[in-house]
Amino acid sequence: MNIVRRGRVRLPQRGYTLLEIIVAFAVLGLALTLLLGTLSGGVRQVRWSADSARAALHAQSLLDEVGVGEVLAPGIRDGTFDGGRYRWRLDIEPYVDRARPPGQPADPFAPQLLHLLLQVQWGEGTPRERLQLESLRLVQPDPSAVSG
Repeated sequence: MNIVRRGRVRLPQRGYTLLEIIVAFAVLGLALTLLLGTLSGGVRQVRWSADSARAALHAQSLLDEVGVGEVLAPGIRDGTFDGGRYRWRLDIEPYVDRARPPGQPADPFAPQLLHLLLQVQWGEGTPRERLQLESLRLVQPDPSAVSG
């Protein structure tokens, strides 16, 4: 009589080794790091864009008000917006026309052209956190200063 032994056949075990799990977690960690870095960079860009847009609105508003209801004269003015978050400086000086021959007399009764240079800074004032606008304004001479 033949005796057949029925034993259990050992099948290879299925599953992951510890090394495979560690490599998978490392790849997942690297992917999450890159993803979060990209998202934080995007958030920084949105913040910078909002700050610069707000600075531009403040600057335009200030330039619109300069010389309205007051005599515009050469000089330097400065101040802040939004409780000190934005700092500005306005330089007003007579416009110098480089095309005009030197030594040519100017008419004291003619309107004068003024050059306005407005600088707005926010944050730490790095080059990315600065805005500079220039404008020209035509002003009538002050009769009391000319007739003196």
